[in-house]
Amino acid sequence: MAGGSSIPRGKFQEGDLALLIDRKGRRYLVTLKSSGSFQTHVGVLPHSEIIGREQGESLRTSRGQGLLALKPTLAEFVLDMPRGAQVIYPKDLGNILVLADIFPGSTVVEAGLGSGALTIALLRAVGESGSVVTYEVREDMAAKGMANVRAMAPHPRTHTLRMGDIYQGIQEKDVDRVVLDVPEPWQAVRWSAEALVAGGIFLSFLPTVLQVHQLVLALTEDSRFQMVETVEVLLRPWNVTERSVRPVHRMVAHTGFITTARRCAPRKGALSVQANASEDALQEEGSVE
Repeated sequence: MAGGSSIPRGKFQEGDLALLIDRKGRRYLVTLKSSGSFQTHVGVLPHSEIIGREQGESLRTSRGQGLLALKPTLAEFVLDMPRGAQVIYPKDLGNILVLADIFPGSTVVEAGLGSGALTIALLRAVGESGSVVTYEVREDMAAKGMANVRAMAPHPRTHTLRMGDIYQGIQEKDVDRVVLDVPEPWQAVRWSAEALVAGGIFLSFLPTVLQVHQLVLALTEDSRFQMVETVEVLLRPWNVTERSVRPVHRMVAHTGFITTARRCAPRKGALSVQANASEDALQEEGSVE
C-alpha cells in the first residue's frame, strides 16, 4: 500500500488503507494520513487516532458514534474502490485465479486493465518471483486503474504496463498464462497461441453468451487449443440469525462467463470439456439397470 505496509496485518500505519464500518454496516474506505480526518454525518475521526491502533478496534467519532476499523481484504477493496470501468466481482476473481491456475512465479499476460481489480489479484497470486504484463489501449483508463493497483498490489516491481493493443500482437514469449478482459478476445487467439508455453492456459472473461460463442469458435478453429470450457459463477448469500435461516432477497447472479483453453500440440478439432462430460453422463445414465 502506498506509503505504508503492504502486509494486511498488524497495526495501522500512515499510508495504509482503512475500512471503517458504522453500526448500520455502511463502509467507508480511506487512505490514512497523519494530518487527515474522516468526516461524515456521524462525526469526525482524525486519522491520527487510527494510526498506531490494532485492527478490529472500535473508535469513537466526535459525536460518539462507533466505527469498526479494519484493513480491507481484496474483496472489500474491489467493491469499494474508485471505478473507471465495470469491475470484476470477487466471486469471479477467485475462480479466474483457480481456473487459470495462476501460481507463484508464473508469467502472466493480461489485457484490459479496467479498474485494476484483476491486475491486483494476478499480482498477488504470482508473488515476488512472478510477473504480470498488462496491455491497455486507453491512457485515461490506465491512470485510474493504476491508482488502484498501486494501493493494493504488494509487489509493484513485478508489474509491467504496456500501452498497446493486444489484438495487434503479444510481444512476450513463453508465457504461462494469458488472461483477457477485453470485448473481442477472439482477435487475440492467434497471438495467445504463439505466446503461450506448451500446456499454458488461455482465459477470457466475457459478459454475454454471444461473445463466448464467437470466442469458442475461434479457439476451436485454432488447432493449438484444446480442453475448451466455459463456466458461469453464481453466488447466493444467506442470512443466519437466531430466529431464521434464509437466502437473501437479492443475490449477485450473472456477471460474466469464464472461458478457458489449453495450449497443446496442433490437432484438428478442439476437445470440449463440457461435451465430454455430457457424453459420460449419458453413458452412465444408459448403463443404469
